[in-house]
Amino acid sequence: MTPITEVEGRRLSLSNLDKVLYPATGTTKGEVLHYYAATVAGAILPHLRDRPVSFLRYPDGPGGQLFFTKNPPPGTPDWVHTTPVPRSEDQAARQVMVQDLASLMWSANLVVEFHTPQWRADTPETADRMVFDLDPGSPATVVQCCAVALWLRERLAADGLFAYGKTSGSKGLHLLVPLEPTPSAEVSAYAKRLAVEAESALPELALHRMKRALRPGKVFVDFSQNSASKTTATPYTLRARTEPTVSAPVTWDEIEGCRNPEDLVFRADGMAARLERYGDLLGPLLDPDRARPLPAGPA
Repeated sequence: MTPITEVEGRRLSLSNLDKVLYPATGTTKGEVLHYYAATVAGAILPHLRDRPVSFLRYPDGPGGQLFFTKNPPPGTPDWVHTTPVPRSEDQAARQVMVQDLASLMWSANLVVEFHTPQWRADTPETADRMVFDLDPGSPATVVQCCAVALWLRERLAADGLFAYGKTSGSKGLHLLVPLEPTPSAEVSAYAKRLAVEAESALPELALHRMKRALRPGKVFVDFSQNSASKTTATPYTLRARTEPTVSAPVTWDEIEGCRNPEDLVFRADGMAARLERYGDLLGPLLDPDRARPLPAGPA
């Protein structure tokens, strides 16, 4: 029998709670739902709120079928907020917005990664943050990503911008920068310029092109997720990896001190302690006083 629970006045059917989603750790779906409800709801909801959400679904765990969806799934309750989104191929497109605990738990019951764009629903294609996805090509690891992140932090600071880090929850590192509202195309152009500069400054380490033949041993500075059509893993989302790893905010001390890839691997069972110790390290992204204008640059 499917349990029915009430969350903020909404009745939810929570299914297959004993199903093991992460065989490597024995983590069940019920534990995944508990992670979102009891551990990170207060931290993840501000980063989801008012942004259209894309889901990477993995209902049978990371070893099963994975599929990406932007459209509201069949059976979406009418109380779950949706918003129109610009898509050239579909003028009537809509996406889910996770605005409250009830919609967070409904979404989590689908078994998903949460992915969000750099813009809010009321200002589509106008970014309020910039992202760099630092992706290592083997044998490079997150250790090399940290070296590139430190260079980018100083380069961004020279332009008056603040950078904050989080793990991707996979192999790499994300840098996030709060901005005054700026057209996504301008943010993408600026981010590309810095990726090119990083490759010039760190030729043995950084790369701004995705070409696979160039990737081994280097860190791809992926600026493309600043495109209005792209998304990035939302802070605190679980990832569809072998273990329940988290896209977890990290301190600059942790980035500077990283000497082993395992130093920056964070799992669901460790997030309560991190939040108690640090609070939301990405809280500044939500603070308008931390946002800065994008510096003017060449056309």
